Amino acid sequence: MASTESHPGTAASRPFRLLRFLWIGIGSFTRFLMVVWATLAIYFSNLPWAWSRQLLAAAFLAFSIWTIWWSRTPRMRLTLAALLLGMLAWFIMIPPSHDRNWRPEVAVMPRAIIDGDRVHLLNYRNFLYRSRSDFTVRYEERDVSLAHLTGLDFYVSYFMPGPVGHTFVSFVFDNAPPVCISIETRPEVGESFAPVDSMFKQFELIYVVGDERDIVGVRANHRKERVFLYRIQTSVESARRLFLVYLERVNELADRAEWYHLLTNSCTINIIRYANAVGREGGFEIRHLLNGLIDRYLYSGGWLDTTLPFEELRRRSQINDAARAAEDAPDFSDRIRASLPRMPPGASKASTIPPSVGQ
Repeated sequence: MASTESHPGTAASRPFRLLRFLWIGIGSFTRFLMVVWATLAIYFSNLPWAWSRQLLAAAFLAFSIWTIWWSRTPRMRLTLAALLLGMLAWFIMIPPSHDRNWRPEVAVMPRAIIDGDRVHLLNYRNFLYRSRSDFTVRYEERDVSLAHLTGLDFYVSYFMPGPVGHTFVSFVFDNAPPVCISIETRPEVGESFAPVDSMFKQFELIYVVGDERDIVGVRANHRKERVFLYRIQTSVESARRLFLVYLERVNELADRAEWYHLLTNSCTINIIRYANAVGREGGFEIRHLLNGLIDRYLYSGGWLDTTLPFEELRRRSQINDAARAAEDAPDFSDRIRASLPRMPPGASKASTIPPSVGQ
């Protein structure tokens, strides 16, 4: 008669088998990510010839696949580990530079001279656009006073459908046009932004400081991006401290080049980082990366006017029609704000930045 009893230890061993399979799966996935990263790092490296990068990347990929999934000998795995470490060291040592054949939109680094309450802005961009690629280059100098800084506005611009866009800010003054600051890549002539490339030291970083007729107008009117403008509810003091944080970074970049990185040194990531520096509380949230959703994130945290339903606020915050009507008018900044929802009474007089966003 056949026994109906389970083999001793079978039930008890199942969790261990599951853990073993999970451990093997995690290990395989980790090795896969390491190989993909190293292959792309070689492909995007600073070797001077495209064919050499492609050949080395293909050879490394083939060797890695053979070593990990076919050979499996300790000697080959040690060789692969040494190659990975060497690739990492090489990649880390690739330096950023200010000396490249830049596209004219990003050819000049701005700088700020701070003297007490007075801020003198150098290389303030104010291009005159006829199309996205036909423009008159104009860099100016501007003076603003911290005592006259009254608020902070936030832009979300969508260059493609989906949950990803570009975010930037404007600092509002009661006696001067807003100062717009946009954290961007610094492409060379013939280059354009590419998300994967940006994670492999292909673009330097620039903080474009300039007039809204330029920075907002080129996106809304010539690149045909959908642009939304939101008034941030924060204290005047917090807005002024944030402005000084931005200016410090502007000067740091003018002195020393940095790499742009989509996940660690990009527009929204840095905006959140600087908000943390002036009082924001709260950790990472996925909408910091999926920044096309950042307006709903700000709304949920009380940074935007919540007296309106979000969808109504968003509808009234799109400024494309107003930007087209204003074009290059001297009062461009006033006209794109004319139809925005009015700030609730006392919203800009709060003593601190809202303490927690997305919590």
